[in-house]
Amino acid sequence: MEDETGPMVHDGDVPDSSSLSSDGQPKPEFIWTLVQIASIWAISDIGYYLLPTLGVQSSYNESSVAITLYYFFCAGIAVITFWPVYLTWSLYGRWTTFGSRLTSLAVWTLSFAAFTVFAAYVLPHLPPVDWKESWNPPDVRIATPSYFLPKTIEIFFQQLLIVALVLTFAARRYSLWKISIYCAVLFGGTHVLLALGGVPLGYVVRFMVAATVFGFVFPYLILRVPNGLAYSYIVHWLYYAASVVLPHIFAVPVK
Repeated sequence: MEDETGPMVHDGDVPDSSSLSSDGQPKPEFIWTLVQIASIWAISDIGYYLLPTLGVQSSYNESSVAITLYYFFCAGIAVITFWPVYLTWSLYGRWTTFGSRLTSLAVWTLSFAAFTVFAAYVLPHLPPVDWKESWNPPDVRIATPSYFLPKTIEIFFQQLLIVALVLTFAARRYSLWKISIYCAVLFGGTHVLLALGGVPLGYVVRFMVAATVFGFVFPYLILRVPNGLAYSYIVHWLYYAASVVLPHIFAVPVK
């Protein structure tokens, strides 16, 4: 199945011979790419929880600039590591990168403006959250405008890894359905690392379930929708915006 942008992900599950060895097994390059994606993701999460050893508080609200720089560095690592993978995007997507620059500019400008307005003007005017639990609240429950500075870069970093994962599976000519299932399982599974933050199991499960759902949707956006990475990023960002807003609306202090 092809169009003017190049070969598409096949509807069948026939692996591309370029990713298979002579005995029909995945080539080491394919396995190595998956190992790199998993390693960078895990190490970045572990590194975040080790920031206090460098005198940086593990809080998006209190150490927003330092954590922003940390995830900016991680994003750079992802870009450098997976640049050859990103260059194959045109082989598996149905659209040319920035094929319609006007549309891309509109998506970029409107989303950037909306994110800024929400963080800078809407969030500070929400009702306060009345926290009564015995455990320390996660940053997202008591988020300040500063929270979204590092969170915005962290989401970008995660999207870079997701794109690398999607394209790596697409190179094996997996169907979109199969890619979506793999991404759902893997993206949901990575959120088990939230347990390192000392939050309750229910909190971890909630984010794992949400990540599984989004992980199923992201491949379709990335491979089949013009400006799909932007929409994938927007959906990812909006989930955290909703996670911030809902406690303010439904957990208003009783007067």
